[in-house]
Amino acid sequence: MSTRVARFDLPSSGTLLEAMSVRADFAAAIRVTAVVFVTVLTVVAAQVSVPLPFTPVPFTLQPMVVLLGGAALGSRLGMSAQILYLALGIAGLPVFAASPILPQGFGRLLGPTGGYLISYPLAAFVTGYLAQRGLDRRYLTSVVAMVAGLAIIFTCGVVWLAFGAHVGLSEAIATGLIPFIPADIVKVLLAATILPAAWRFLGSNR
Repeated sequence: MSTRVARFDLPSSGTLLEAMSVRADFAAAIRVTAVVFVTVLTVVAAQVSVPLPFTPVPFTLQPMVVLLGGAALGSRLGMSAQILYLALGIAGLPVFAASPILPQGFGRLLGPTGGYLISYPLAAFVTGYLAQRGLDRRYLTSVVAMVAGLAIIFTCGVVWLAFGAHVGLSEAIATGLIPFIPADIVKVLLAATILPAAWRFLGSNR
């Protein structure tokens, strides 16, 4: 007499959050909790801030959280988490990176780092969109999804720094892009390992 072991295959598309939501009646609560959790992580990452003397843009861990959150939650929920983050900041809560010269509240979005902040919902959406199509299942394609989101953050940040803060394009690239490339490449390479590992773990336990 043979015993057959049931095998549960993970879907070829969809988000990690969807794959982990085993109870449909809990799905709405899980989504809300996940969005709030990623928002809180973004706030915490903002507090890990290192000011740099040659640029008004501090070094923070926020881009990694934005990209990971978008990939894990998907396009709409990942974007929602970052919109909630910006809404808290606009309301005046001290959720933005500490700065001796830049104010908390809505004024931060008008400062030299405003472009980076405003880009977070779009970056999370794009990374989540690519993850929903399976790019977060393997390391190399996960890197592609993360780099796409990071490119949006840098593009919006540098353009705003150049024209919104009136420092000029060459100066914006020199102070808002080039110094951050090595560290952000490392962050992307590290972040890209997390989602494929989570999928493998989930698959081995199904």
